[in-house]
Amino acid sequence: MKIRSCALLLVLLLLAGPGRLAAQSGIPTLKPADLAGGQTCAAARMSTPQRVATASVAHRAKMERYDVKYYKLDLALENTSLNIAGSVWMRVRVGTLALDSLAFELYQGASGAATLLIDSVVVNGRRSPGIRRVGNDATAALAQPAAAGSLADARIYYHGSAPAAGTAAIGNGFNNRSKVRVNGADKPYNVTWSLSEPFAAHEWFPCKQVLTDKADSSDVWVTTTLPNKVGSNGVLVRTVALPANKVRYEWKSRHPIDYYLISVAVAPYLETVSYAHPVGGPVVPIVDYVYDQSTLSFYQSEINRTAGFIENYSNLVGLYPFADEKYGHSMAPLGGGMEHQTMTTQDGFTFTLTAHELFHQWFGDNVTCASWEDIWLNEGFASYGEYLSLQAFAPADARGWMDNAHEYAQRNDGTIYVPDTTNVGRIFDYYLTYKKGAAVVHMLRYLLNDDTKFFRALRTYQSQYRGRTARTADLQRVFEAEAGRPLGYFFQQWFRGQGYPTFNGRWNQVGSTVVLRVTETASVPSATPFFDTDVDYRLTFSNGTTQTVRLHQGQPVQTFQFAATGTVASIAVDPDQWVLDLPAPAPVRDNSLALATHTAGNLAPLSLFPIPCHDVLNLAALPAPTVRGEVVDATGRVVLKQELRASQPQLDTRALAPGLYYLRLLGPTGEMLGRGQFVRE
Repeated sequence: MKIRSCALLLVLLLLAGPGRLAAQSGIPTLKPADLAGGQTCAAARMSTPQRVATASVAHRAKMERYDVKYYKLDLALENTSLNIAGSVWMRVRVGTLALDSLAFELYQGASGAATLLIDSVVVNGRRSPGIRRVGNDATAALAQPAAAGSLADARIYYHGSAPAAGTAAIGNGFNNRSKVRVNGADKPYNVTWSLSEPFAAHEWFPCKQVLTDKADSSDVWVTTTLPNKVGSNGVLVRTVALPANKVRYEWKSRHPIDYYLISVAVAPYLETVSYAHPVGGPVVPIVDYVYDQSTLSFYQSEINRTAGFIENYSNLVGLYPFADEKYGHSMAPLGGGMEHQTMTTQDGFTFTLTAHELFHQWFGDNVTCASWEDIWLNEGFASYGEYLSLQAFAPADARGWMDNAHEYAQRNDGTIYVPDTTNVGRIFDYYLTYKKGAAVVHMLRYLLNDDTKFFRALRTYQSQYRGRTARTADLQRVFEAEAGRPLGYFFQQWFRGQGYPTFNGRWNQVGSTVVLRVTETASVPSATPFFDTDVDYRLTFSNGTTQTVRLHQGQPVQTFQFAATGTVASIAVDPDQWVLDLPAPAPVRDNSLALATHTAGNLAPLSLFPIPCHDVLNLAALPAPTVRGEVVDATGRVVLKQELRASQPQLDTRALAPGLYYLRLLGPTGEMLGRGQFVRE
């Protein structure tokens, strides 16, 4: 049965609570709960009712008149309430027109009664003469316009209580609980934390919620009551003792940061520090704020995995992006995890949850999706990070994880592309954004068929868009550079396309030659009628040995011939689970399948002219009224496909770069009808 919504699944996950991997020696076998990092990540972002994006179109246009350069939050917070008081300093770069008002977002509530009250707005040292609020849209008039291109300092003083009515898309932007759950049992514990993704930051601080406007740097200062500690982004510069048993935590980050990744967590935490030693980089402090000693004892073996994960990811996709600051975790009962930059908020520690949220530091934090349409660039890659960690540290469980990812992805025929970016349930659809997204990353790895190229592409993406935002088209360009050919067809099929292919095969063997006829069907042919892809086939011989061949499915029905190294007993389709194809019966033997009349060995070479050619290559004759021409470059890649007709036997070569090429002519079932080589100048 196809399940169109993951809401019920996520509720069940929340009720079940996080799983735990017991400490083991050697390679562990993980529990099912330990393989659900993406599920708990998704669960942390979901609640009912759900809210849509906050700023009006007109208000967003006002906010686009400036670029945020810096945030400084200076707030008074406690672990026992949702009360907030203090100020936010926004340093902004004015756009091409002088700025006569400052537009920002701050929660006001559906009734119009201000939940968070603005005391004053001071821009460039002068107090605003008037502030207008319409819903969550706030606009402060400037006493004196800020000149075009100038830097302007805005300080917004406010106080009030953050909303607690469940109106945010992910619960609340600011949350408080009086109990936590550890080892299956609840215990009293007061904790306050933020969780702003996708657009709930305005529920606890004034801001501009536009993904493409990353601040260059940030500071988070929080005054609270001892023995509370405060976890946040970057480096803890100092703590300042204050009268009345108060303390101020001063956190500083000097890396670009998106609005929803700024965070706080306040509780009487126990602090622990460990270290990662990535090759080629500085030692990375790992600062963990856990509830207490019993919590630390329970999760210690899982927390200890973090350093190895950092080192492995750094080796694969580039040095941990914030190595000069830190990584760490602040615990909070949010039902999963949230990848706050340099200090993830997590409700517990399991193998894949820790791996998932950490890989977000590269995919989501260092490079952030430029639109919620492309959220798979965050969540699909973070989910694939779970698989990469399993490959490195628990390889026996990696295949099970990928099987699970495919099974969940195929519960929804939709696109990874998010057409409605105001629908939070759609943005964080577990089946599509997380699992199908991870499977598409896996297929990109298969497409390149070279791990050196694959991980180089990921490192290029990280370095090229470091501290910035990116779209799917940007990732496509990076992979095209590694593949050496256009990949628009791949992203059309798997990013914007719908459904999944099924491969049904029949085979026969004559001597040492195997003929395999494969029929591909698509599950949503009205949207995506065909998936152009390579597929692996594993031949098992009567003596128990195997041979794997990789064949290109370039049309719905295709016949392949190849040499086998033994007597075939059975053939398996995609045995290593590279392609996101639907399950199908194993290919069956069909003795009526005969070898093609023309085999590669006895085909006469085609008569081609002129050679070298320029725009058009002529063929003296075609072996059939209509054939499919495929041009292969010197590395074996198919770089051009055209239908050729006997009435005009010409190949248009204008899309080809100068070089040596091979032309093959294929019949309706993929049989080889002719071949030749040519040079284009």
